[in-house]
Amino acid sequence: MGHPRVWLLVAALAAAVAPGCSKDERGGVPSACREGKQAVRDALGDAPGEVHLDGTPLSACLADESDAAELADVGAAFVGAASDLGAVAARRPSSPEATQLGYLVGAARRGVRGHRGVNAELVRRIEQESLPVAGRSDAFRQGERAGRRGG
Repeated sequence: MGHPRVWLLVAALAAAVAPGCSKDERGGVPSACREGKQAVRDALGDAPGEVHLDGTPLSACLADESDAAELADVGAAFVGAASDLGAVAARRPSSPEATQLGYLVGAARRGVRGHRGVNAELVRRIEQESLPVAGRSDAFRQGERAGRRGG
C-alpha cells in the first residue's frame, strides 16, 4: 500500500465516513474483506470463476454499513489490487490480470448498486485504475461480466 494515491484515497474515505459512525449501530463488513491487498489478489486468481474472500463475495465488502476503519481497509486493499493489476493489464490486455481487474471492477459495481456516497467513490477510484485497458480488452470485459454476475 505504498502508492501515494492509495493513501490519499484511504484518508479521504475515512474522513468522509467518520462523523457519526458507530460499530454498535451498524452491521459492518465481513472480516475477510479486511485482510489486505494480497488476499484480494490471491482470491482474484479464480477469476472469471467465482471469487471469494474466505467465502465472502467481493461485492459484500462494500457494505453500506461500513465504518471509517473498515472502509479504509477495504479501499486500500481493493484500490491497491486494482493498481497492481492495472499496471500489468495496460501492457498485456489479454492477460489473466486484465480478467482479474475486470472482475474486481464488476464486483465493486455490483456491491454499490443503489448506493451513493463514499462507497460509490471507492468504485470510481477502482474504475480509474482500469481506464487504460477497459475499452480495448476482451479479457477485461469477460472478467467484468463475471464480477457483475457473481462478484
